[in-house]
Amino acid sequence: MATLQEILARQIPALRDEIKELVKTDGHRVISEVTVKQAYGGMRGVKGLVCDTSFVDPQEGLIIRDYPLLEIQDLTPEEGFFLLLTGERPDKDAVQALQDDFDKRAGVPDYVWKVLEAMPEDSHPMCMFDTGILVMQRESVFAKAYAEGIRKSEYWQPVLEDALTLLARLPELAAGVYRLRYKKGPRIAHTPGLDWGANCAKMLGVTDDPTFAELIRLYLLFHNDHEGGNVSSFSCHTVASALSDAYYSVSAGLNGLAGPLHGLANQNCLKWVLALMEEFGDMPTKEQLARKTQALVDAGQVIPGYGHAVLRATDPRFTGLLEFGKKHFPDDPVFRIVALLFEVVPPILGEIKKISDPWPNVDASSGAVLYHYGMTEFEYYTVLFAVSRAQGMLAQMIVNRALASPITRPKSVTTDWIKNQVAAKA
Repeated sequence: MATLQEILARQIPALRDEIKELVKTDGHRVISEVTVKQAYGGMRGVKGLVCDTSFVDPQEGLIIRDYPLLEIQDLTPEEGFFLLLTGERPDKDAVQALQDDFDKRAGVPDYVWKVLEAMPEDSHPMCMFDTGILVMQRESVFAKAYAEGIRKSEYWQPVLEDALTLLARLPELAAGVYRLRYKKGPRIAHTPGLDWGANCAKMLGVTDDPTFAELIRLYLLFHNDHEGGNVSSFSCHTVASALSDAYYSVSAGLNGLAGPLHGLANQNCLKWVLALMEEFGDMPTKEQLARKTQALVDAGQVIPGYGHAVLRATDPRFTGLLEFGKKHFPDDPVFRIVALLFEVVPPILGEIKKISDPWPNVDASSGAVLYHYGMTEFEYYTVLFAVSRAQGMLAQMIVNRALASPITRPKSVTTDWIKNQVAAKA
């Protein structure tokens, strides 16, 4: 198999022709409609984006280039990135070439660490990570190429260069933020020859347990993409559509990821589990958890980690992490409660008609598995989510530049306009 760059160079012309012909032939066809509820409800369910890297099926969950997630959970993160971009699973030579490329690009510049070290000691780790990315904007190959007048048909090439450099450095940046922010000692250098996930695990310096590297590989694969409409991907897409480079665009996406309704959910789930332990002890009974769940439901509160905007079945990412925990630490008290809640909560929520998805999402388990290995700094969890999600954001960005996608500019209307439309159709 050829390298990532060679495969994309082969695929892109045919893909451009396919999209051009599709728009020419069927551009007039309607694929969605917008209700008043959707207009006021965050555009939920409105089909107005194209994302070919992944799709979230309500029953199957995340599907990456036609592969259901649990069918490819053995992939390393860099293999997952290769698949996101090309639709092809790389062979050993292609994986080695990509890992060698990452090794050559690795190394966060010293000026970045100086900026981060100058930040207040109580800075949020997500803000530090995001700042580190933004500070590196001067490295952008695309920004320089655009200023020099590169052809539009070639935009994707320097965007790919920026993406590979950024991805090569993100694990080191994330690990360095962890060690700096929480006073864990000197930074641990990138190790040439290690895969992306193993390098991230080693540089964090959390534990020597080899299964931790296995978890980080899984974590960085499972969170890498979730189609185009989630806040982080959509924010990145919108900014990138203005031809902002990868550093500006990924930074924008991660600002959205930092929000409590997006990337912070796993923290809230873990805090709830720990609160249950404090109330009932290390091993609550099913009856105790059922009463607690019912009390929250009766009070009109949500159950942390349960429900999803798109899914209508158990999130396969939750399933994968649950299987990982059962294999490596089935007797861990926190994990045992997570597993027990999976037995207790869905039947209770399933009795409520207005709840369309009573099943767990990835956040119900993702914090617990990190906690097991001694990573107890809840605020940091979103940074690892960000390292992973950057892969999907960058893959989508490369594809959009290859297809010369236009600037994102939906039309807004006023409340009076909506009232008039409703009255006219009544």
